[in-house]
Amino acid sequence: MPICKHEEFLSLINFKNRILGFDHGTKKIGVAISDENLTLASPLKTIIRKKKFNDLNEVFGLISDYSIKGIVFGWPLNMNGSKGPRCQSVQTFINSLLNINDIPILLQDERMSTQAVEKIWIEQNVSRKKRSDNIDKHAACWILQSALDTFKKK
Repeated sequence: MPICKHEEFLSLINFKNRILGFDHGTKKIGVAISDENLTLASPLKTIIRKKKFNDLNEVFGLISDYSIKGIVFGWPLNMNGSKGPRCQSVQTFINSLLNINDIPILLQDERMSTQAVEKIWIEQNVSRKKRSDNIDKHAACWILQSALDTFKKK
């Protein structure tokens, strides 16, 4: 299964299925999950990165546990829209995942997702510790919700 465009992704997953959203970082992977109607994203968990094999096993466990039909990955573009330096790392992880599980993948622009979540929390006086512990899964939620909102427009 190649990486899909929005329309193709939607046709492959259908409604009444859940999808995951990932904010793939060097030390952590934030994970969010959609509802079955593909309208609302919720933060699910933060995977602490270990070895790629362990990270992939944890992802496959989530796919199985929640009957996931597709995954939205945050695509770390530069502010000018060109590929950011982290795109290669995300692409490598996706390729490893697709070598084992042929699941539809969508790349969603993730520019400013972490900063947007952090700004809201700072305005609400959330402590640095709490922000640090939760930022990744909430950034994944922001990324996934952006994709879900795009689906509604199609």
